[in-house]
Amino acid sequence: MEVKEILKTVKKLQIKTAMKSEGLVAGAYHSIFRGRGIEFSEAREYVPGDDIRSIDWNITARMNAPYVKEFIEERDLSVYIVFDVSGSSDFGSQKSKKDASLEAAASLIFAALSNNDRVGLCMFSSGAEKFIPSKKGRKHALRLLREMAAYSPKNSATNLESALMFLSRAIKTKSIIFVISDFISGDFSHALKILKSRHDVVAVKIGDAREEALPDIGYVMLEDSETGEQMLVNTSDPEIRKKYADIAQKNRDALGRSIKKARTDVLEISATDDAHAKLRGFFAARGRRR
Repeated sequence: MEVKEILKTVKKLQIKTAMKSEGLVAGAYHSIFRGRGIEFSEAREYVPGDDIRSIDWNITARMNAPYVKEFIEERDLSVYIVFDVSGSSDFGSQKSKKDASLEAAASLIFAALSNNDRVGLCMFSSGAEKFIPSKKGRKHALRLLREMAAYSPKNSATNLESALMFLSRAIKTKSIIFVISDFISGDFSHALKILKSRHDVVAVKIGDAREEALPDIGYVMLEDSETGEQMLVNTSDPEIRKKYADIAQKNRDALGRSIKKARTDVLEISATDDAHAKLRGFFAARGRRR
C-alpha cells in the first residue's frame, strides 16, 4: 500500500470507529475488566452484607474480629491487540478478513484510548513478526493502525502457538489480550492456556461465509493462500460441497476444543458483520455473566 492509501485507510477507520468507541467505553467495554486490574487499598471491619470471600483471615485472627480487604480499581490497564497477518487473512468473498480484523482492532484501540488505557500490538504469521509495547495517547494509537494497515508479512504461514508463547515471555504485567485471527493453525491450546493463566485473553475469530460452504457455481480453481497450492473443484457436485462443509465443521470443532481447554472467551465475527456492534454485544453479555 502507498503512503497516501495507508493514511486514507487509517483516517477512514478513525472516523468510523472513534465516536462509536466512546459509547462502547461508557457502556459495555469496561465490563470486561470487572474483577481484573484491582489493587489492595485497606482493611476494615466486616459489616453485614460484605462478601465473606473478602475476609482477611490473618488480620481477623490478630484483631479477634472479622476484617475484610478493600480494593480499588486500577484504571491504568494495558490492552494488547494480537493481529494475524498470515496469508489466509487476505481471503474474503466480499471484504477481506484483514479488513474485518482492522475494523475490530480499531474499535478496541479507540475504546482503550477513550478509557485512558495503554495499548500495544503484536503482529504474527508463522511466529511473532512485530511487537510494539503498550503506550497511551492518540498518536500511539494511530501508529498502531498504520502499522496494521501497511505491514507486509515476512511469511504467509500461520503458527499461532509460536506467537502465543512469545507473548507469554514478552508481556510482563497482567494485561487484556485480544487475539484477532481466523485461527487456521495447528494445535495452540497449550500455549493459549499458559497465556490465559497470566492474562485476560479473548479470542476474536474472523471468518467468511465462503469458508463454511461452497456455492454451486460449477468448476472453480481454489488456491491455498498460505501454501499457494491449487485445485480444480466442481462445486456443482453435492458430494464435494458436503465434504467441504464437513471439513469446515471439523475445523470449528477443533477450535472449540482448543478454546475450551484454556477456558477462553471467543467472539466470532464474519467479514460482513459490523465488528463494533458485535464487540459491544459480546462485552455486554460478558459483563452480565460476572
